[in-house]
Amino acid sequence: MHLLYATRDGQSRRIAERLARGLAAQGVTAEPADLALAQPSLSSFDPAEPIIVVAAVRYGKHLAEAEQFLTHYKVLTVPPPLVLLSVNLTARKPGKDTAEGNVYLRKAIKRHGLKPALAAAIAGRLDYARYSWLDRQMIRFIMVLTGGPTDPHTNIEYTDWDKLDALAARIAQRVGATA
Repeated sequence: MHLLYATRDGQSRRIAERLARGLAAQGVTAEPADLALAQPSLSSFDPAEPIIVVAAVRYGKHLAEAEQFLTHYKVLTVPPPLVLLSVNLTARKPGKDTAEGNVYLRKAIKRHGLKPALAAAIAGRLDYARYSWLDRQMIRFIMVLTGGPTDPHTNIEYTDWDKLDALAARIAQRVGATA
C-alpha cells in the first residue's frame, strides 16, 4: 500500500506516520512518503494496491504537491483504490470531518473527479509560534472568520489520535484486503 503525504508544518507527516503504525498493527505495510520530495511515477502503481493520500490544507487549498499528485492520479486508466485524507482546522468542528461536511475535501473530490474508496477530514494542529509572521496573521484572520482561537500564543493539538487509530483499522479492513 502507498502512503503519501503533503505537509508544511509536519502535522500531516505525523498523521501519516501514525497511520502507518496503525496499519502495521492490522498487518498492512505502508511506508509514508513525502510528496514534496518526489512525485511517484504513475507506472509504479499496481491497480490492486491502494493509495492513501494525507494532504494538508493551507489558505483554503490542499498543498500544491498533493494537488499535483491527484491531477496525475485521475488520468490513470485503471486507478488503484484511493483513500483521501484532508488535514485542516475546519475538521475540528463537529460534522466537518466527512467528505460531505468538509468543504475542502468535498471540493478536492469534485475538482479532480475522484471516487475515493474512503475520504475523511482530520483536524490538524494550530501552533502560531511555528508560523512565519505572514502565515500567523493570515491564519488568525481565518480563525476570526471561523470562530477559532486568535491568541498568537495558542498551541492546540486538534488531531484526535485515538480516532486516527480507529481510522487506520477501518482503512485496513476496507482496502487492506486488496493490498
